[in-house]
Amino acid sequence: MRSRRAIAPGAMLLASMLGASGRADALDLNGAWVTDADNCPKVFARNGSQLGFTEMSDAYGGGFIISGDQITGKFARCRIKARKDNGPYVNLIAACATDIMLSSVQFNLKELDSNSLVRLFPGMEELEIRYHRCLAK
Repeated sequence: MRSRRAIAPGAMLLASMLGASGRADALDLNGAWVTDADNCPKVFARNGSQLGFTEMSDAYGGGFIISGDQITGKFARCRIKARKDNGPYVNLIAACATDIMLSSVQFNLKELDSNSLVRLFPGMEELEIRYHRCLAK
């Protein structure tokens, strides 16, 4: 019995290290994302420490903010329920709410670089939307 107890903590430590190292390569989605990086100040505005949307943000391509498991758009809020990373690809399932509806939405993303990604639409390969992370100044 003693040998099992001695192995168990070591095995748990190894598993946690492997899990952490695998997650380190996952795409960091946190931040504010827009379709045209030049429009960051036209889409997002700070109110104290809170980042939000300008009144006319949708006129400049709109965007979204990801913070942890929350995705916020101008007209919807989503909570990420499931995430699967596969190299540069990330698949998300999110529960979303607007003023009038609740829905489940699938997001298929591909990392282009650390501050650029593209949303893919399976079954419609010709359709994609590129997003750029707004960098704090």
